[in-house]
Amino acid sequence: MDQIDIEVVADPELDEPALVEGLPGVGHVGKLVAEHLVEEFDGTLVRRAYTTEFPPQVTVDDEGVTELTHAEFHHVDADGVDLLVLTGDHQAASNEGHYTLTDAFLDVADDFGCERAFALGGVPTGELIDDDEYGVLGAVNDADAKPELEDADVEFRADEPAGGIVGVSGLVLGLGGRRGLEAACLMGETSGYLVDPKSAQAVLEVLQTVLGFEVDFADLEERAEEMEEVVGKIQEMQGGGGMPSEDELRYIG
Repeated sequence: MDQIDIEVVADPELDEPALVEGLPGVGHVGKLVAEHLVEEFDGTLVRRAYTTEFPPQVTVDDEGVTELTHAEFHHVDADGVDLLVLTGDHQAASNEGHYTLTDAFLDVADDFGCERAFALGGVPTGELIDDDEYGVLGAVNDADAKPELEDADVEFRADEPAGGIVGVSGLVLGLGGRRGLEAACLMGETSGYLVDPKSAQAVLEVLQTVLGFEVDFADLEERAEEMEEVVGKIQEMQGGGGMPSEDELRYIG
């Protein structure tokens, strides 16, 4: 197999689609948003991306049938707004792989005529967040894109996130900008300790405001309740001693 192999599954005609990237990261925020969009709007699989940068493994479904690890692009018709949604279970294993794989992802976006992109992720706070205080931080590769996001309550903070934006989300802005693609990164505040559906909902609320569609949040809210129960049980086991350490919560994924 070549280092990167893009399989064409379907070739629909899309009307000025926006690329939405949601690969695994802090709190799985971006991945949760991407998967929610695909599920709620019954997205159509259009591309599979295979690469030797992903772990050497296959997934096994409920019937015991395997499939080689890959990333996927889905066409999502969100109330008449065309989205090209990228998601998967892994990011590249090397620095070089991040660059080559993101270039391949952007080639797919070019093929479908995407003129703007949204990379989604989480930014860790190191502590639990109150329900009404889930903020969304932003970064853009073109300053002209800031006002629209600020109107949707996205915050732009100097030098945050600390250390910059790594992985595909950062490179969508960096490499996308070199191609003339207007790109923004939306990062939901999250503890950084566990999968965070509430942070994902905060990011999704911004995305639907900016792009002009509406989506049901019921499944995300249900998952949030499940995670609260998990944390509550762990805290009970610890005698109410507060939030577990990162090592103690590492298995929650």
